[in-house]
Amino acid sequence: MRGVVRTVLFAILALAGLAGVFAYTVARRGLSTRVQPAWIEERAALALRRLATPASVRDRRNPVPAAPAVFEDGLTHFADHCASCHGNDGSGTDLGKSFYPPVPDMRAARTQSLTDGELFSIIENGIRLTGMPAWGNGTSEGEASSWALVHFIRRLPALSPDDVARMRELNPKSATEFREEEEARRFLAGDEPAPTPAPARRQGHH
Repeated sequence: MRGVVRTVLFAILALAGLAGVFAYTVARRGLSTRVQPAWIEERAALALRRLATPASVRDRRNPVPAAPAVFEDGLTHFADHCASCHGNDGSGTDLGKSFYPPVPDMRAARTQSLTDGELFSIIENGIRLTGMPAWGNGTSEGEASSWALVHFIRRLPALSPDDVARMRELNPKSATEFREEEEARRFLAGDEPAPTPAPARRQGHH
């Protein structure tokens, strides 16, 4: 009994110490996202991320067999939904790097060392207090798409230039890009340029 009490007290003291260090860090550095996360924040966030993933999910293996069609599904989905923050090659964009914490380089060991289940959980459920949303929609089709993304993420370190080039064609276009393309199309067709309607809002996780 004494051992249990001692463990609980130690845990409380450790959490209090971490909270104190965090408060001190915030007081000194403020809440700007321009500042790199402190070491204690990184370690605490990584530990909490792991603890927040149930062991039953963390230890799951990808139930979707790796196949060319699955890779293509993951590539298309990543280019359409993820690349605006993570970059087509997984290295991160200026937008993603402005988050707090910044998006990781998904080719690096910190991401690649995660289990399939951990990657799946992050995609499906998101991560609170970060820019990572939950893409899951509660359907088996949505889960299959998330598992396909896990396969694609595993391929990021070896992604070919041709794959990256294909993804650029699949990236969401801005209103300016839509307008420029429409004006070019009308010019080539011999029509007068006309205002282009705003692009339709993209759907969520399919």
